[in-house]
Amino acid sequence: MQKQIEKTERSQTSTTSSSEAKKHYWKTNLKYLGILLSIWFVTSFGAGILFKDTLNKITMGGFKLGFWFAQQGSIYIFCVLIIIYIFLMNRLDKSHHLED
Repeated sequence: MQKQIEKTERSQTSTTSSSEAKKHYWKTNLKYLGILLSIWFVTSFGAGILFKDTLNKITMGGFKLGFWFAQQGSIYIFCVLIIIYIFLMNRLDKSHHLED
């Protein structure tokens, strides 16, 4: 009987720590998403639309920089952010022992 009670207590403790680990994992994942999407928003909407006039004073490859960000730059930034997200999530998975 005592062994059954100890087993149940360990199971409950394990479940609580597992639940906390899941919350931490999800919270960290959302933090990464928020930061990376904010960077993408600033570079696509900000550089391509809001700061277009200021950036158009600079040319890159014969094109005005504001135009370049609106047409191609935000796509390149998005692809780089995807790679960064993959790196961050692999590191987070390893820290939570969830790697494949």
